[in-house]
Amino acid sequence: MRKKYALVGTGSRCRMFYEAIAKDYSDSAELVALCDTNQTRMTYTNKVLEEEFGLSRLPTYKAEDFQRMLDETGAETVIVTSIDRTHHSYIIAALEAGRDVITEKPMTTDADKCQQILDAVERTGRDVRVTFNYRYAPHNSAVHELISAGEIGEVFSVHFEWLLDTKHGADYFRRWHRDKRNSGGLMVHKSTHHFDLVNFWLGSRPETVFGMGDLRFYGRANAEERGLFTPYTRTTGAEAAKNDPFALDLTESPVQKALYWDAEHEDGYQRDQNVFGDGISIEDTMQVMVRYRNRAVLTYSLNAYAPWEGFNVSFNGSGGRIELMVRETSYINGGGDKDDEGAAEGIQLYHFPLHGTPRVVPVDTVEGGHGGGDNRMLADIFGHSNSGEAYAASHRDGAMSILTGIAANRSFQTGLPVEVDGLVKLAHPD
Repeated sequence: MRKKYALVGTGSRCRMFYEAIAKDYSDSAELVALCDTNQTRMTYTNKVLEEEFGLSRLPTYKAEDFQRMLDETGAETVIVTSIDRTHHSYIIAALEAGRDVITEKPMTTDADKCQQILDAVERTGRDVRVTFNYRYAPHNSAVHELISAGEIGEVFSVHFEWLLDTKHGADYFRRWHRDKRNSGGLMVHKSTHHFDLVNFWLGSRPETVFGMGDLRFYGRANAEERGLFTPYTRTTGAEAAKNDPFALDLTESPVQKALYWDAEHEDGYQRDQNVFGDGISIEDTMQVMVRYRNRAVLTYSLNAYAPWEGFNVSFNGSGGRIELMVRETSYINGGGDKDDEGAAEGIQLYHFPLHGTPRVVPVDTVEGGHGGGDNRMLADIFGHSNSGEAYAASHRDGAMSILTGIAANRSFQTGLPVEVDGLVKLAHPD
């Protein structure tokens, strides 16, 4: 019997899920309803399901009719891909209605909402799964296996540098993410992936966080200091923006035009705001230190205006060192093939024993988005996979990753280290 899913949030993030159900896992999964604040986007999603995958159009429900959707469609699991600040409301409502939840990262954006989700899971006994696709990328899995096998002994320190380029990185500063109330900033929205990977690799959780962050590249004040003048609030149709390499014309992409340009009359959301305009409240330059319960220490940086996209991470242990360098395909959400989003272009993984010959660690090459992890994760969620519980991320995993970013945000404001245990109360602490 096929499991029934309802999808909440029909922006560009949802396609990975509905395409998997409609194309690859229709024998085990069935999408029964769409829910969004914007009817135009739901209508477009139905059009894609009908024309590309041969499915009948699904019933659509506005956000205020979420409970009615659950009652009428018999959905067993809710997939949440809405704007980050709304995740908690749909997650909790679904749990209270006796449904399980699959949610996009981040699970939510602040400590209060995180506590509400943790309490709801404990109260209802239902499951929340966070879609940390990077766990499934072969190179990240290989690092996990090396550390778990004791190849470098006990891990004492980790240095992790993530680079977003001026295509993908800039995109966070023209969308709803630019308002920290919506996204929690990049420390939560983006770094939740990275902090989860460190938790996953180390088999531990964060204890103390200290960070510094600022807006140094994007935003009007920074542009004017560099002699740039961009006198427009949005870029589609702006004559002055035609030579701006950071400009996005929503009418040039059929998908972006349908999802955003044609839909903005309903809610006023402008997907193409000027990255050098006013109203940006998130950081683009961030440095963080984290101490873990197992006494390992992380130094982490995220910069959103680099000339290339990808990351470098190294581990120092009692028995040696691991180094991983990954270059990824840059992209703009909803602007191309989803399999190109974060696809690994170059991977170098090295193992340096403390006493012995260094070696290159072979890594399977897997096509697909986010380092080849997307398809593996989808198989684990909707189909049949051998990864089992080893890679699936629970609500506690979702909490531990965002709490690192939430603590970093607080440290940015106060200039002080933050104890993670003081942010939420776990029903069953380690």
